[in-house]
Amino acid sequence: MTSQTPWRVEARALILLALPMIAGNIAWSAIAASDLLLLGRRGAESVAAGALAINLFHAFLIFGMGLVTAASPLIASERGRRRHSVRDVRRTVHQTLRAALFFVIPTWVLLWQCEAIMRALGQQPDLARGAGELMRGLQWALLPFLGFTTLRNFIAALERPVWGLFIMLAAIPINIAAGWALIFGHLGLPALGLFGAGLASSLSSSFLFLGLLAVILIDRRFRRYRLMGRFWSRDRERHRQVWALGLPIAVTLGFETTVFNASAFLMGLIGRDSLAAHAVAIQIAALVFMVPMGIGQAATVRVGIAYGRADWAGVGRAGWLALGIGTGFACCAAALLIRAPRLLVSAFLDLSDPANARTAALAVSFLAVAALFQLADAAQAVGAGVLRGVQDTRVPMIFALIGYWVVGIGVGTLLAFPGGMAGVGIWLGLASGLSAAALLLVARWSLRDRLRLLPA
Repeated sequence: MTSQTPWRVEARALILLALPMIAGNIAWSAIAASDLLLLGRRGAESVAAGALAINLFHAFLIFGMGLVTAASPLIASERGRRRHSVRDVRRTVHQTLRAALFFVIPTWVLLWQCEAIMRALGQQPDLARGAGELMRGLQWALLPFLGFTTLRNFIAALERPVWGLFIMLAAIPINIAAGWALIFGHLGLPALGLFGAGLASSLSSSFLFLGLLAVILIDRRFRRYRLMGRFWSRDRERHRQVWALGLPIAVTLGFETTVFNASAFLMGLIGRDSLAAHAVAIQIAALVFMVPMGIGQAATVRVGIAYGRADWAGVGRAGWLALGIGTGFACCAAALLIRAPRLLVSAFLDLSDPANARTAALAVSFLAVAALFQLADAAQAVGAGVLRGVQDTRVPMIFALIGYWVVGIGVGTLLAFPGGMAGVGIWLGLASGLSAAALLLVARWSLRDRLRLLPA
């Protein structure tokens, strides 16, 4: 065996785990984007109203996803300690699902007030009304999607993420067909407009959860964990562990997501064209982000397994390989955004329609800034993932606050309004915030031994 063999073995394991997770993330992004694609056929105003509701919903969805992400490092480290552990893995899944339920119930009450929230944030009354209409159908997607995410983290920590990808791929045509029928009134159904778009997403999220649950109950390798057995039994210690690890992840993702949501609200203050262009550009950037996000998710599992078996060299290999692969992809993504922005925008807007000319031009300018922050975005996504693998989540949460809100929103607001750069200024602020977060996270990973992140 050569000295390179452990690196090759780890690279192969990381890539085989990351690829279906990346594809699954892209499928999830496609599900989210399909609603805006359909709404785009109703005009820029529907896109703008839909963007407001979707941004608010995603703020809570991402927070909840961060909470249930605790299942991944907990299960991975348990598998590192005892590869065939069953009871502790089941405990983690049960308590993660219970934590999701406790989070969702009060969130539903809040989302029901979407129109009032938008008005309080200064959005135009007709856009606020449209956002509230969409949210009445969309908010019910929250619980099934978090349930699906928990089960997806479970199969990913077992290094069998392909089933999650298959279920997501199947959900794409279901969401598109449901949206097409419910928004425009096809197949004998009433035309529900914005409400129909939200309802279609709730139906597809329910399919995601029930589909993956069925696989887990049927597949022999998953069935041995008996995930539905003793589901309601109380386990205060594991429940506490889920919240202790998951809450900082949730807050971290919340800081990141709400920065983009806040940027959408700021765009709404600038004008409708800027808001619609921002919605399109964010969807494209989010699609690209699914790749480093998937690499970070895979790194959490690979680092977590090495952490569980106290293999500190393996921890380092998994982390540095993930960072290298993630930033390498970011360079390719930046080239695509620079060379073909109009082609990407044309998927969301009819470029031959003069009414969309200004929105399209603004979206292209935003994508030029997005190309600049691809490297930073990948580094912060993967950096957070490798630190989660060693169950380090609290300090990265503070880094997120500093990077996204102090630097990102601060710089963006100054450039957009006093600086007179409008929407481009907001996007430059996003770039600066992501860069600050990336530097802090990668520096912490580099100093993990000195900071005693690994047990002696």
